[in-house]
Amino acid sequence: MSKPVTGPFEKTPGWLDWYEGPSKPRFKVPAGAVDAHCHVFGPGGEYPYAPERKYTPCDASRAQLYALRDHLGFSRNVVVQATCHGADNRAMVDALIHSGGKARGVATVRRSVGDAELKAMHEAGVRGVRFNFVKRLVDFTPRDELIEIAGRIARLGWHVVIYFEAVDLPELWDFFTTLPTTVVVDHMGRPDVTKPVDGPEFELFVKFMREHTNVWSKVSCPERLSVAGPPALNGEQNAYRDVIPFARRIVETFPDRVLWGTDWPHPNLKGHMPDDGLLVDFIPHIAVTQELQRKLLVDNPMRLYWPEQS
Repeated sequence: MSKPVTGPFEKTPGWLDWYEGPSKPRFKVPAGAVDAHCHVFGPGGEYPYAPERKYTPCDASRAQLYALRDHLGFSRNVVVQATCHGADNRAMVDALIHSGGKARGVATVRRSVGDAELKAMHEAGVRGVRFNFVKRLVDFTPRDELIEIAGRIARLGWHVVIYFEAVDLPELWDFFTTLPTTVVVDHMGRPDVTKPVDGPEFELFVKFMREHTNVWSKVSCPERLSVAGPPALNGEQNAYRDVIPFARRIVETFPDRVLWGTDWPHPNLKGHMPDDGLLVDFIPHIAVTQELQRKLLVDNPMRLYWPEQS
């Protein structure tokens, strides 16, 4: 894959381009596997970035995403709307339309979205909306607006994806539990992996999933959570070893409510840009049996995003 070009937009200083020439994973994913969390950026010359964005990324096209899918051995993608595009979902929807039915999407919408636009997105393959509560990435959206949106998309059979950081779960708990849909948490709620896996912070997240059976979790983005880092940095065979206990606990405790994705092209990442092949090789460390691997990569995402085919 060639390096991205941002066209008329200048990248945020220090922005890391996605990893060129990812390795071929040693772990062979099961047939029909879904990369359930990835993005497209622009291209900026065709799909301009939102004026209110907090960052300007490199371009990352649908063609480059689907080339990576094939290289890694996956069959399908779930393309999640990137915050740099705000509520302009055109780049994401374009990726779905050109996927040959192999991609579904998660949109960002505002209260002003019309029923016709929601219907058009549904026909293109959108099956959820994302609510972002990470303050450094987006501005605050009033909760009454989010509840109204959730009620409207629930009628379409869509779900809500929530992105937050672990320290904020106590103040968000009551709001999350009022959502009338399936709720999918991005990246395990971003736990602090320097704290104990059985400590109070992560126990609260486990309690959140245990008490609310409509809550799912993505066990993705070890590259964002790890302090140890990948093998080249930590000198050990297992990539992102300090994240493994957290993700494995969620997979084994809630095997029917977990998803996994690459997060390509890894927006707003600091420190290092991961080799996506190594991210795939992280999977058998957190889903240690073929049954768990199939649930994580095939059965669960198919049930959520392609229920008519599961």
